[in-house]
Amino acid sequence: MKGVIERMCGTGRASRKIGRFVAAVGALCAVCATHAAFSMPLTVPQVQTATTNTLRYKCSGGKALTVQYMNTKNKQSFALLTVDGRKMLFVNVLAASGAKYVGDHYTWWTKGPEGTLTDETADPKAAPMLAECKTGT
Repeated sequence: MKGVIERMCGTGRASRKIGRFVAAVGALCAVCATHAAFSMPLTVPQVQTATTNTLRYKCSGGKALTVQYMNTKNKQSFALLTVDGRKMLFVNVLAASGAKYVGDHYTWWTKGPEGTLTDETADPKAAPMLAECKTGT
């Protein structure tokens, strides 16, 4: 890299400044990558958790899903689950029956001990991502 900078800008004072700049940018990128790998947990002091409950579901096709449900002191409900390798926070929304949680373009809908995970951007005729998920089996 130093050779490229010297050929472009010469070997004088300007090239040393550019070299230091490149080194600083490289160090900043390393810090950013480290921060992403060791990021702090999400906290929202204004929304305090009242209760948590973790349930394990067995779904059709031999798949499994673990969901952590959180109820807050201000009466909100959330579900934390992993979808396509991403840990995602779903928020509870109005449902005709059962409990419906949405996160990004996914819906986790439960009724009693059963749940279904769907991708709302998929073809409406497509099968759910996870179906017939049941706890306690």
